Amino acid sequence: MITKRNHPRRRRLADPAGTVSGTGAGALVGGEAPRVAPAAPVATGVPPGSRSAGELRDIQAAFNAARLGMAVVGRDGRVVSANHTLGAMLGTDPALLSDESAADLVDLGDDSRIWNAYLAVLRGRDEPLRCARCLKGPDGRPLWTEVTVAPLPESGRVLLSVADVSERRDLQARLRHLQMHDPVTRLPNRALFFERLTAALTPDPYDRGGTGRIGLCYLDLDGFKAINDTLGHRVGDELLRAVAQRLVQCADELGHGRRGGHLVARLGGDEFAVLVEDSTGTEQLAALAGSVLAALQRPFDLAGQRLSVSASIGVVERVAAGTTATGLVQAADTTLYWAKADGKARWTLFDPERNAHRMTRQALSSMLRPAVERGEFTLDYQPLVGLGDGALRGVEALVRWRHPQFGTLAPNRFIGVAEEDGSIVELGRWVLENACRQARRWQLDHPAAPPLFVSVNVAVRQVWDSDLVADVAGILKETGLPPELLQLELTESAVMGSAGRPLQALQALSDMGVAIAIDDFGTGYSNLAYLSRLPVSVLKLDGSFVRGFRDVEHPNPADETIVEALVQLAHRLGLTVTAECVESAEQAERLRNVGCDTGQGWLYSRPVPPEHIAALLNSVAGSAPGPTPDAAPGPGPSSDPGPGPGPHPGPGPSAGHGPGVDQRHGAPGSTSGPAPTPAPEG
Repeated sequence: MITKRNHPRRRRLADPAGTVSGTGAGALVGGEAPRVAPAAPVATGVPPGSRSAGELRDIQAAFNAARLGMAVVGRDGRVVSANHTLGAMLGTDPALLSDESAADLVDLGDDSRIWNAYLAVLRGRDEPLRCARCLKGPDGRPLWTEVTVAPLPESGRVLLSVADVSERRDLQARLRHLQMHDPVTRLPNRALFFERLTAALTPDPYDRGGTGRIGLCYLDLDGFKAINDTLGHRVGDELLRAVAQRLVQCADELGHGRRGGHLVARLGGDEFAVLVEDSTGTEQLAALAGSVLAALQRPFDLAGQRLSVSASIGVVERVAAGTTATGLVQAADTTLYWAKADGKARWTLFDPERNAHRMTRQALSSMLRPAVERGEFTLDYQPLVGLGDGALRGVEALVRWRHPQFGTLAPNRFIGVAEEDGSIVELGRWVLENACRQARRWQLDHPAAPPLFVSVNVAVRQVWDSDLVADVAGILKETGLPPELLQLELTESAVMGSAGRPLQALQALSDMGVAIAIDDFGTGYSNLAYLSRLPVSVLKLDGSFVRGFRDVEHPNPADETIVEALVQLAHRLGLTVTAECVESAEQAERLRNVGCDTGQGWLYSRPVPPEHIAALLNSVAGSAPGPTPDAAPGPGPSSDPGPGPGPHPGPGPSAGHGPGVDQRHGAPGSTSGPAPTPAPEG
């Protein structure tokens, strides 16, 4: 019977019975047999008497002259005869191969699957065995072969064929190298990177010496496009090659990935990655990222020019178990984006909490447009009160999202997301239409009360991406609201930089009779020259100035001087001034003394539903809405209860300025508590 034996190749083995016995790889081979004759006729599988002597000689000659190494093997797994080509492959006389174990000659016993398939062919299975084996050639070099073991009809024996495929394999290796490497930098490309990354993340049951962790530095060159565009692609390619050399040098010097070998790859464009297998922790990756930054910040002398570039790097280091290649690269790419957003020329470590906030923003972004169609948004209104007489002059519309899963979301949760994905245009149009309709309803329901103007926040993207003038004109016509009862608020940074289409739109709206207000004045560019030519009628002072009026015992003279100067300037230009974040009677008094026209803040009311504003209009004319025991102002910014329920968008771009962004008090814009009732100013 046949078994695998740990013996030198071409050791002569013999089975006294001359037949295959036993049922598997565990059977034993009999003792040594006497040396057989060096020559043996070819077994043709045809009865000897059916062929002439000449035919047999021709068959024998063809067998010996074949360029394919061949041997006839008996059912016991021993070589019956071998041709000259097989002998040349193995570096021996073919006659000496007779009675050798065929499995030992071509290493069929090293792989259990191949061994079992080989036994099946010897036992009579018709399906041949084909496999690739690497043998040791006569010159000691690797000899790649393609081995076939197929049954010979009628004879009960099998034919072993061995083809030398070394040249073909070398060609395939060269083609694979070209396919898996970047032609510019000669670094592994994206395909090879993902192949290595996937292999590194695949558990190896026989590997007990690794850390079980993996790290990735994902980097992008800052300013490479400008170099490519101005100096040409030739210089750009030279720069990429120089960057690649420095990356490889950094990884080699720090000795990362000694067990599996580090991998520096170019993923495309000016993006590179350094894969660290069996990393030891974030400190190791941080050291690598710092080394890369320092190396790339050194000038590059290329094509007679000295070039300077920097890089932004996203760093991820984690346990390999449970990590996917796609997930790791996505995390690194996200972290690279954070490094870019934080100012470039730096490395940033992956933060799971920050990533969760990003995912929340993406989830909200995907739900914004359908939420408008489903009517999930509502408007609350915050009064604007005359500081001189305490009269209710107007209200600001503030949007809320009644999310079916996360509850009520304040505007700072989703306005920034809406501005990023463009849904701010649709949402802003909805806010404008509903606010105007509500203001007109108050006017009709309370004819005896002075009409209230409604103030609506407008994002810059609404001016650029939609026909705001046509939208406003159509909504005013549809709702019947007089233009002088509508005020549109834009941030200072948006208005001060207005030119071209935005400026034309603002001028057209002003000519229509709509008031234009600059929101959060004093926090942006503060280019006062623009005030003389922009169609602005109202300045809303940012709450940071008003908070300086809070401390009566220790007032801030600078804040009071700045506010007084701004108020005087506005009045000389024919503008009115609204103070935001008014939270105490003392603040209101001091703001009134410096000339502020109107105030807005928790002293008067939090943002409330429209029916609460209707209750104010039903009160005695001329009285001011003020805090009462039933509607006391909530905690100020110093004791802000924080965001309400639902997901928080997390760090990233500012929440921006759009429909109903409540930034009056540093508060979440809660509508809890009873409605404020009018009371004499106190």
